[in-house]
Amino acid sequence: MTTVDPAPPSTVDPAPPPPSMRLRELAFGAACAAAVRAAARLGVADALGDTPMRVEDLAATVKAQPKTLRRLLRALSCQGVFTELPDGTFAHTEMSRLLREDDPHSLRYIALWCTEPWTWNVWPKLDEAVRSGRNVFEDVYEREFFDYLNEEAPESAYVFNRAMTTSSEQSARDVANLLDLRGVSSVADIGGGQGQVLVSLLEKHPGMHGTLLDLPGVVENADPRLRGGGSLAERVRVVAGDCREDIPVQADLYIIKNILEWDDDSTRRALANIRKAARPGARVVVIENLVDDTPSMRFTTAMDLLLLLNVGGAKHTRQSMVDRLTDAGLVIDEFRPVNAYLHAFECTIPI
Repeated sequence: MTTVDPAPPSTVDPAPPPPSMRLRELAFGAACAAAVRAAARLGVADALGDTPMRVEDLAATVKAQPKTLRRLLRALSCQGVFTELPDGTFAHTEMSRLLREDDPHSLRYIALWCTEPWTWNVWPKLDEAVRSGRNVFEDVYEREFFDYLNEEAPESAYVFNRAMTTSSEQSARDVANLLDLRGVSSVADIGGGQGQVLVSLLEKHPGMHGTLLDLPGVVENADPRLRGGGSLAERVRVVAGDCREDIPVQADLYIIKNILEWDDDSTRRALANIRKAARPGARVVVIENLVDDTPSMRFTTAMDLLLLLNVGGAKHTRQSMVDRLTDAGLVIDEFRPVNAYLHAFECTIPI
């Protein structure tokens, strides 16, 4: 029997596909997302080290079938996630390394979060959400999104918490480097999750005190450095609460990062509570992903649609954020990027 060696992967950048093929690729986008999820759940990136590996060896490590694992890896390699070498082995790319759990910039839990089982049930109903302007999650699961996560889907809730923590840890240093905190002795992180931004600020400014406010189930898992016995505990107050109901905190600086994505009424109430709590002259920094003025529009517009589906929320344009901040009585002093996917609105409470 005659055998034919597989052709080596091309080293020449292919021409862009024609519109008819590009639309086919977009329609098959779920396959790409599913392939990323499968690689993350199988732990392929963690199993693949710095040395290229044969599919048979990778398959033995991740307990998969070699033939089907090769099919998965080839599908991902077409997207730049892993690469197939001329000898048939597979190696890491910059993107595939981001699926490793030990990578300092890991996106493993972000990738899992964006492809959780519930997402596959709500995406097909996007047309209904566009028609009605409201979320469809409650129609599918007969309860609010976070109630479902916490009561019915503990694994998905765990993935969500890990994804949010990972995202906050990676952006916290950028936020700390952005802000000029001369003259600031106290900072409040409103809806600050487990407190990664607050940790970065307090570690950088040893004379500053801070407050972390978030829901009870969130702050009970706050960063160990902020809790009793932690290295920052003596300079921190941890408050369990809902910023849409009340913000019982006074500070020189309030930070609101990636939480003004609910329905408009909830956003208005949160900003009104900031305005009510803050002293005249206090600073307010609002940090958000935007669906314009950003090089990451494909990601942020996709997240915008997912927010519509699950909670009836939205990502903001620059102007819609300006409108909400000014309507709340805040004075916008400066607008600037934090990194490639976050922007900061630096405001003050009028005197």
